[in-house]
Amino acid sequence: MMLNEAMQQAVNDQINNELFAMYSYLSMSAYCEHKQFRGCARWMRMQSDEEKVHAMRLYDFLIARQGRVKLRPIAEPQFDFASVPEVFQKAFEQEQKVTQQINSLYEMAFQEKAFAALVELEWFINEQVEEEKTARDIVYKFQLVKDDPAALLDLDRELGSRQGAAEAPVAE
Repeated sequence: MMLNEAMQQAVNDQINNELFAMYSYLSMSAYCEHKQFRGCARWMRMQSDEEKVHAMRLYDFLIARQGRVKLRPIAEPQFDFASVPEVFQKAFEQEQKVTQQINSLYEMAFQEKAFAALVELEWFINEQVEEEKTARDIVYKFQLVKDDPAALLDLDRELGSRQGAAEAPVAE
């Protein structure tokens, strides 16, 4: 069954939101590279890749429901920050905003009785719990280390060791 026009528009809006998040994380990665925080840059680049996966998941869902994908321009992301810790604070705030967007989309799907969308969006709701927790934990670590150079280097190294789904070790 096809999604109604209002739901299609809302899903298209969320695709754009996810692509903006992708673009924003890529900008944050570039800032971290510029500041020589290569581990932080790697973490942000991987987060950017993850946001693209989220956008494509919604894209594929819309196609599967005989909807029309309508891509629009992506807004320019912030590219300058006061510090690397501020980058992660902005990332945390961005995840909170995406959570609100997903919740609003879920509420709309509920009101529209778009049951397939509700099932799909449950995955996003669970994903946002993880995304916010991860960002909040990193912000907390930056607050703990403050301006301690050795601790900042350790944290950069830790963040650079992040593994993506394709890189994760396989359980034997």
